[in-house]
Amino acid sequence: MMTYRPVTFVAAATLLTALMFNSAAQAQPRGGPRVVSPELADGKVSFRILAPKAATVRLTGSDIPAIGRGLDLTKNEEGVWELTLEVAPGYYRYKFEVDDVPVIDPRNPATSESNATAWSLVGVPGAAWMDTRDVPHGGVAEVTYYSTALKKFRRMHVYTPPGYEKGEGKYPVFYLLHGAGDSDDSWTSVGRAGFILDNLIADRQAKPMVVVMPAGHTGAFNFGGARPTVDEFAQDFLNDLLPCVEANYRVHTDRGQRAMAGLSMGGGQTLNIGIPNLEKFGYLGVFSSGVFGIVPRPGAPAPEGPGFEERHQTILDDAALKEGLKLFWFATGKDDFLVETSRATVEMLKKHQFNVVYRETEGAHTWIVWREYLREFAPQLFK
Repeated sequence: MMTYRPVTFVAAATLLTALMFNSAAQAQPRGGPRVVSPELADGKVSFRILAPKAATVRLTGSDIPAIGRGLDLTKNEEGVWELTLEVAPGYYRYKFEVDDVPVIDPRNPATSESNATAWSLVGVPGAAWMDTRDVPHGGVAEVTYYSTALKKFRRMHVYTPPGYEKGEGKYPVFYLLHGAGDSDDSWTSVGRAGFILDNLIADRQAKPMVVVMPAGHTGAFNFGGARPTVDEFAQDFLNDLLPCVEANYRVHTDRGQRAMAGLSMGGGQTLNIGIPNLEKFGYLGVFSSGVFGIVPRPGAPAPEGPGFEERHQTILDDAALKEGLKLFWFATGKDDFLVETSRATVEMLKKHQFNVVYRETEGAHTWIVWREYLREFAPQLFK
């Protein structure tokens, strides 16, 4: 069984919950000042929150370059805390820390989900390729399905291109995976995937396609935690999600019309699923990632059992499978902490005669580069 909910309904529910929490924690006095946040003007963004009884308020975020580990806001005589920053065009997550308590912006209805929390979201226009433009727009649906592999309901986001609802033909399908700590919402909210595809299709730079964005985590996630012995995501993807998509969407099922790519953790998942099932995918993309563990960490114990290369030796050396792989694309920022992992993975694949395209760009491990990678990767699909 599969159920659909427009993204706007969930966003409203998330906003209502956030407003209830913030109303209790930071109640705005009757007759108090009207707070506008975020406010964009002249290339700058002003962040504000009314918290007259707070001792400290900080702004935190994962991708806004000027923030670093957080910046203090200044309180005025009315109890409004404010910080103004120059921010380059893009889309960014942020939160306030009010007396060390993280809260989303109670004046901002735009949010972005991750694995265990929600963020406020601010967009700074000025990058036409990911801005909302006057072009035909596709749709993004939140889709609930039952995973027999995991014995529970799961959710994915699915982008359908402009005209899909009125058409009858089949489309190629692109499975796009998020990174560690994020969720199936992330690529469409902070990642802007739907708008990037709308613009590429309108500019005739990419073919119309269905884009499936699964939930890469199968439960709560903790950085540095032990890796599971069973790849639950791979089981769910192969046994339930992929068949669900192909049964309910008008998509082609042949290898040449199926692609997969992911960032960070999702890049590792792309390799862990794509290589053992290479006959299923004609296009693979790895953003800011590679084979985890291929570069040993200083002082870390040696991994038990055979590594990725040893486990997949037969497939890696199968010349016939390589012929059907039309694109194997890697990109990583020069300042990314996984750049050595990417380099080592690319060299390993080239040793096995894969025709790998590797792009090393400016930037680090952030959505700033991942949106760019999607913009560059999608036009190369399904040629």
